[in-house]
Amino acid sequence: MSSARLEARQGSWSAIMMIAGAGILAACQVGKVPAAGYVLQHDMGLSMQMLSWLVSAFAVVGALGGIAAGFVADRMGYRRTAVGGLLVLAAGSLAGALAQGAAGLVAARILEGLGFLGVIVAAPTLIGRTVPAHVQDRAMAVWSTFMPAGLTIAMLAAPLLTLLGWRGFWVLNAVVLAGYAALLHKSVEEPEQRLSHRPMLLDIRDTLAAPGPWLLWGLFGTFTATFFALFGLLPAYLTDHLGMSAEGASILSAIAVAVSAVGNIAGGQLRNWGWRPGVLLALGFVAMALSAAGIFHATGSAAAVLVLCVLFAFASGLVPVVILASASHHAPRPELLGATMGLIMQGNNIGLLVGPSAAGVAVAAFGWPAVSVLIGGFVLAALCLIIAFGRLSRASLSRYGMRPR
Repeated sequence: MSSARLEARQGSWSAIMMIAGAGILAACQVGKVPAAGYVLQHDMGLSMQMLSWLVSAFAVVGALGGIAAGFVADRMGYRRTAVGGLLVLAAGSLAGALAQGAAGLVAARILEGLGFLGVIVAAPTLIGRTVPAHVQDRAMAVWSTFMPAGLTIAMLAAPLLTLLGWRGFWVLNAVVLAGYAALLHKSVEEPEQRLSHRPMLLDIRDTLAAPGPWLLWGLFGTFTATFFALFGLLPAYLTDHLGMSAEGASILSAIAVAVSAVGNIAGGQLRNWGWRPGVLLALGFVAMALSAAGIFHATGSAAAVLVLCVLFAFASGLVPVVILASASHHAPRPELLGATMGLIMQGNNIGLLVGPSAAGVAVAAFGWPAVSVLIGGFVLAALCLIIAFGRLSRASLSRYGMRPR
């Protein structure tokens, strides 16, 4: 390998890791409220309902504004949007530290949600426009680890709450986010963009009229609903059904979430070896359904549940890699990649809202085993979407005389 090619390859991976780091820091802001939930409840006098609003604020913002964030990124630039998102997150974290009541905390979380949306829409699009095509599957696999990595770091950082207090922890996050924004701005170049000079309404029409973005929207929505139908209630299930301590249930859940990052990397490598996208999607979804059936029908064996949770998490890691890497192939036009990614993330956030709430209703009405039935329904819907996705992908490739990879 020539020195020029080696330098270019190292530069690409350096940019990938920097962009992924932005996503991990953004995901830490999702996880910091659950990590500090007990402290917040007692220090601010929050009800459980208000605490749940603080947790779900990000999902509500993303469900409402995903595609709008994509259009902003397409016009402002992907690096600028990612950097701006980090700065808005920093401002929201600082505002939360200064909040004197529940209303102020919720307002700060909405501000953070806007920043988070900017990062998670712009960053993968930035990777798609920055790195060479032959490493994009592995690059998207690295990016896909941002949520499990960020949530795990937030859980592991919980001892800082004792040292700094929750307000100090919020300020620390604001400082780190602002510093990383400056670092990202300096170390990653803004890619050339084919800026759209058409009216935005026409671009919105083109994005919403294309079948590819909607299929990816549905796949990410069903995936997230499936994932959080389990992990949203897993600590409660382990405590209630298996008699584990709250601390033990939390640790097991954190381990399982972290394993999904390993699945992300494995999915990227399998794509690099030539596995078809539809095969990986079907494998991931079916394995999640089978693992969930075992988890919620386990006969009191904590070891069996742990193994099945790890299998569920690993299988779940195969899915987002394929979805995110497919965005560039299914955007109506190259300059609408950000809008396509925004629509995909909108589906992700809708799934985050639907999954845990539907699982909670199912448990209340029919007991814990009903969650596996619900997950089975989500997976059945996903398999129907995968069939349509495969047909559309083959049609798109044949149009250009290409063979499926």
